[in-house]
Amino acid sequence: MTRARPPAQDFGSRAERFAAGKMLRRRLPRSSHAIWAPASDRPDPVELLQRYDRLRRADLLPIRYGRMSLSPFAFLRGSAVVMANDFATTPVTGPRVQLCGDAHMNNFGVFATPERDLVFDLDDFDETLPGPWEWDVKRLATSLVLAGRQNRFSRDLLCETTRATVRAYRRSLAIYARMRYLTIWYSHLDRKSLPMDLRRRARKQIGRMLDRAVGRTEFNAVPRVAKPVRGEYRIREEPPLIVHYKDRADAEGAVRLYENYLATLPASGRMLLEHYRWVDVAQKVVGVGSVGTNCSVLLLMGDRDILDPLFLQVKQALPSVLEPYAGASVHSSHGQRVVAGQHLIQEASDELLGWSTLGSNDYYVRQLRDMRVSFAVATAGRKAMIGKGEACGAALARAHARTGDPALISGYLGEGTGFDEAITAFAEAYADQTEQDYAEFVRAIKSGRLGAEVGV
Repeated sequence: MTRARPPAQDFGSRAERFAAGKMLRRRLPRSSHAIWAPASDRPDPVELLQRYDRLRRADLLPIRYGRMSLSPFAFLRGSAVVMANDFATTPVTGPRVQLCGDAHMNNFGVFATPERDLVFDLDDFDETLPGPWEWDVKRLATSLVLAGRQNRFSRDLLCETTRATVRAYRRSLAIYARMRYLTIWYSHLDRKSLPMDLRRRARKQIGRMLDRAVGRTEFNAVPRVAKPVRGEYRIREEPPLIVHYKDRADAEGAVRLYENYLATLPASGRMLLEHYRWVDVAQKVVGVGSVGTNCSVLLLMGDRDILDPLFLQVKQALPSVLEPYAGASVHSSHGQRVVAGQHLIQEASDELLGWSTLGSNDYYVRQLRDMRVSFAVATAGRKAMIGKGEACGAALARAHARTGDPALISGYLGEGTGFDEAITAFAEAYADQTEQDYAEFVRAIKSGRLGAEVGV
């Protein structure tokens, strides 16, 4: 008896897909990506934020808005919903990838793989969803312009940085387009593996982050995050950012959430956690974009004869801001959506990455510190900013090559600088828009329309 074979997927030859990408330029010239013009019915950005933030905890929104009020770049980080709405009015070529969804420069960094290698990659996936590849590129480019303006860089330097970033994306994607799919899947970015023309500046910036990452382990975090209390460690409180649950039901709910999370891990992860005991849990306010969601830190301990800590971070997963414009997730749980997207995009994700549901809320869980280091925008100099931009562009190209058709997209981008210049123009124009939105946001705070706590 002959067994039926699954139907083979034939996407055409690499040359055919590259040619198809090139043909897309007839329908949508690369120069069209330079255009930014707000729609006549564009929503009030503050109203859009308030509408989306109804899903967040009202008592933490003043902290969220206070952090967003520090600069236009901080506002961009917290207002992904505004840019998602604007993306829906911009031209797209058609090919889709697994989007990061929030690909600003601070969401790239160094972290440890399960093999304890240190790599550079995207490391935030709260908004991940399949969608048009252009959206990630435009958000990354805009974030670089706003970060550079925050550091008072010249316009010429900002344009140079943006061009270098998009060029790195385009050239890296062209390299991936010539690789076997399995080679793309297992590729990674570290000091040695960056494309040759990016190595000098980008490798230096990645190298600095790699050096800082070595000391960011659970063991080294103990004195800052926890303290001994009657023979056992407890999480340090830093009100209002880190506080223990006051309601017994909330603490018990955290235990149920943890038990549900264990069921989503592979056997290896569950076996590892069998060696650890539950010690403490506390609420924790994190980041800019995540403030207002339910987030916690768990402290587990292993061997009683030595200091053997393990910190886990629990974050509530809200619907992606891209869903109204890119389509609903195929996953019923937004925690699972985040975890699945992270596995698709990253070379090697945290072995303890999993998800859970408690009541009507979805969550995902990962290690709190796993040698994670992000870029220090405030202290970035000229060469550092260009090098980081190039590294981010290369990492984004790798993410899109893993989850999309690199030959098709590369065929559209071509070898010239047309797309580089178009995105540079878009980023500058949209940075102006973000500064206008930020000014409206600040006025809303000053008028009392929004409450804000600055410095928390």
